[in-house]
Amino acid sequence: MHRMNDHRLTKYAQKLRREMTKEERKLWYDFLKGLPVAIHRQKVIGSYIVDFYCASKKLVIELDGAQHYEDQGMAYDRERELALGKLGITVIRYSNADVNGNFEGVCGDLLRRLGVSVMEE
Repeated sequence: MHRMNDHRLTKYAQKLRREMTKEERKLWYDFLKGLPVAIHRQKVIGSYIVDFYCASKKLVIELDGAQHYEDQGMAYDRERELALGKLGITVIRYSNADVNGNFEGVCGDLLRRLGVSVMEE
């Protein structure tokens, strides 16, 4: 992703919110949105847009498609993680395949990392 000024970055984040991937929509609507902690979608942090952000835990949740496993994508992700780490933010990543094939495992891992317990109804 190229660098943008703040106004353009915010506009782009709004576009990404409207056009979430099917994996982002699944994680958001079927899990994250209902948690008792505030999670933000397509959040601008510095010069980056992250998929999901929990400010109270300083935790970024990224869902990775195929481009993240190519050399350029991996290099960009490393740069981004270093920059966010300097702000005290931890980045955790799940592949789209994880969301599609092991959704309960992803949700359980997130509950543990967020320190949240969910009561069964």
